[in-house]
Amino acid sequence: MRIIICENYEELSEKGAQFFESQITLKPDSVLGLATGGTPVGLYKNLIKWNKEGRIDFSNVTSFNLDEYYPIAPDNDQSYRYFMNENLFDHINIDKTKTYVPDGLAKDPDAECARYEELLAQKGPVDIQLLGIGRNGHIGFNEPDTTLNAVTHITSLTESTIEANARFFDNITDVPTKALTMGMGTILKSKKILMLVSGKEKHEVLCELLNDDISTSNPATLLKVHPDVVIICDKAAYEG
Repeated sequence: MRIIICENYEELSEKGAQFFESQITLKPDSVLGLATGGTPVGLYKNLIKWNKEGRIDFSNVTSFNLDEYYPIAPDNDQSYRYFMNENLFDHINIDKTKTYVPDGLAKDPDAECARYEELLAQKGPVDIQLLGIGRNGHIGFNEPDTTLNAVTHITSLTESTIEANARFFDNITDVPTKALTMGMGTILKSKKILMLVSGKEKHEVLCELLNDDISTSNPATLLKVHPDVVIICDKAAYEG
């Protein structure tokens, strides 16, 4: 596990984007694992800028997103499909038919999870997986628990995650209480994992990630078994 400490969020975002630029330059048909939330937005802005400048070509890239709320329509402005279109896909030369997000309106969520897992097996493995981290250590929607699901699955959101996501909705009662998410085993199949950690509120969970313990009470600590993990954090997260 390698850690890169940046002065601020802007530097963190640029450093993270450079990893994706290098990956796509070396392998133009890369399979990217993408994430939503506030933290990756700066990274995506850099990728958009560099694509417009001709530094990066996304035309042969495939992407998979970690998760999606359930139930939610893809054109709902709080869906993760909508987020990805608004913050990346609509602004780069990627083939949208090769950008995969779990179907938040699937009639059978378990069947949708099995389909998504199989699609990952067919198209993957993911070359570089982008991750954020929740204040409780959740990755995707893999919440702290006594046991964790290894594969893509439907899960109930914890109260703390619902509260954290409520800022994006008009009312907390509008926040979906379930989600479709890659499991920890699925995430760990990625060849390389890049985690972005920003802000002093993430200091405690980052410290847990950097110690020697592994526990399902902090799902992110399972990354310690992966051979190629890079954590990019700002000083606020590192120093608290």
